[in-house]
Amino acid sequence: MEFKDLDPILHNELRLKIMAALDSLDDADFVYLKGLTNATSGNLSVQLSKLEEAGYIRVSRSGEGRGSHTVCRITPAGIQALREYQRALLSYFSH
Repeated sequence: MEFKDLDPILHNELRLKIMAALDSLDDADFVYLKGLTNATSGNLSVQLSKLEEAGYIRVSRSGEGRGSHTVCRITPAGIQALREYQRALLSYFSH
């Protein structure tokens, strides 16, 4: 039996929720993702930064302060990583 390694970036509940949401949407703004995931603003911001640093999402920001607007979109690398994560996770149950 061989278990495939799970991507440590995606093997986090909040980051996985974000990626799953973005996989089914063209894009999503910060407020929508916050409501969908029930995350705090601070935690969501940190996790979005980690996903962006990994190249899995692209984050666009406009405006400043209370009038700012943040929109996230999954990248091709993010889609590929999510598919590989899904396959790796399934390998744990197919033996």
